[in-house]
Amino acid sequence: MHEIEFRIEFLIALLGVVAVLAQLARMVGVPYPIFLVLGGIGVGLIPGLPEITLPPEVIFLVFIPPLLLSAAFSSSPRDLRAHARPIGLLAIGLVLITTGVVAVVTHYAAGLPWAAAFVLGAIVAPTDPVAADATFRRLGVPDRVGTIVGGESIINDGSALVAYNIAVAAAVFGTFSVVDAGLEFLVVSGGGILLGLVLGRLVTPVYARLTDPTILVVFTLIPAYFSYILAERIGVSGILAVVVLGLYVGWQSPKVFSAETRLQSVSFWEVITFLLDSLLFILVGLQFPAILENIEEYSVGEIALYTFLVCGVVIGLRLMWFLTAPSSFPALDRLLRTPYLRAPWRERLVMGWSGMRGAVSLAAALAIPLQTNSGQDFPGRDLILFLTYAVIFATLVLQGLTLPILVVRLGVLDEGVDARMSELQARLKATRSALTRLDGICDDENIPEQSRQRLRDLYEERIRRYQAGLDAGQVTEEYAEKSAAWSHWRRELFAAEREAVLAMRDAGEINVGVMRRIERDLDLEELRL
Repeated sequence: MHEIEFRIEFLIALLGVVAVLAQLARMVGVPYPIFLVLGGIGVGLIPGLPEITLPPEVIFLVFIPPLLLSAAFSSSPRDLRAHARPIGLLAIGLVLITTGVVAVVTHYAAGLPWAAAFVLGAIVAPTDPVAADATFRRLGVPDRVGTIVGGESIINDGSALVAYNIAVAAAVFGTFSVVDAGLEFLVVSGGGILLGLVLGRLVTPVYARLTDPTILVVFTLIPAYFSYILAERIGVSGILAVVVLGLYVGWQSPKVFSAETRLQSVSFWEVITFLLDSLLFILVGLQFPAILENIEEYSVGEIALYTFLVCGVVIGLRLMWFLTAPSSFPALDRLLRTPYLRAPWRERLVMGWSGMRGAVSLAAALAIPLQTNSGQDFPGRDLILFLTYAVIFATLVLQGLTLPILVVRLGVLDEGVDARMSELQARLKATRSALTRLDGICDDENIPEQSRQRLRDLYEERIRRYQAGLDAGQVTEEYAEKSAAWSHWRRELFAAEREAVLAMRDAGEINVGVMRRIERDLDLEELRL
């Protein structure tokens, strides 16, 4: 009993460590995964900590579906389709090449059996966009760069993990055929995509019938697990089923989710993704001393060599792919008409340097079975875990910390004029639509003239602000200053309202329930700013 209580207390303490690391990352101004990978090692090296492990077969089931659904849910199928060729080349072509080259290097250099070497290759092949996306949003990188890097990471999770499952099965059962593996890849992938699409079409009407936002948000998680389990039971890709489900439901959600549901959904998925990412890094960190102990058969020099080779292959192949594609594959360029191959070399260099690895690779490494079907230890499991963590460490810390510098030095910054003009145009069109609807409502219903005029003044003021920016042809300094001033005084007014409401609560004039309802309305209004 005392041991269980200690473990629970320890897990609670780990959540506190995660929160501190994330806050430090925010204060320093770097993506939080960088601090998590450093903190995971630091926590793992503290002597006397309990060993907390999850069964390998549970790792994928617990962590992968929500992580993949969250990434797919926030993506745009239209953008993915618009950049389908470059994303497809990266998510399938580069993933398979990286898997194969890493396998060859680790087989001949480290002596890993072929199946285990391919497992490692599939683990480190997919990219994680969290750190790169945070940098892109903060610095204002062109949308096409972020779309390709983000879209690639969604699709390559599926392709890499399908290859991973095939390689793990080969290592566990001791049989492997290139032809059979290729056919299995196609069947498993196609089946997963079809299943995800079918389930997406089935669950979307259900969402429209759920009126309680809390229940609906929780229910978005259930189909992810259901689709993954069902896909694995019938022998198709659960990963791709979850990805396709997330893409479909995410595209339909604006039509079936209420405003309150959308706000709760964003907060829910941000929290759960953060916690799952953090727990993965901490779990590996806690196992790090045992991993080091179990690879003592290798010398320090050998471990350093293997780490250098694998990290060099992972980073170098991606850079070569982006920087040499136009000159090396002109026939491919003409055949596929991939615009990114002819993108400025600076943009291609930034995309090449954005290939950080993260949570999905960690989950895949932790999910490696402990034993093969014959009862023997899985060959090279601890070495694979170590090299996976080394690749994540190298890409997140080295590339993650230097990516902002590279973006600024190369000048791969989007002035954002087109995007901001498009946003202003959309806001203007939506506001005019609301004004038109207002006239119809006022004609059909008995609305007092005073209320009608207040609403009209509100929308007409917005139209003037948006139109001023569009007439200038750009977001001028004057327009930006006026918008900033407007936002500032609106926040001042919100603060005054909150102070008055809190004073009434403290004086006993209103109860906490009334205060919360007023506070919620003020919060929603302020979020618009």
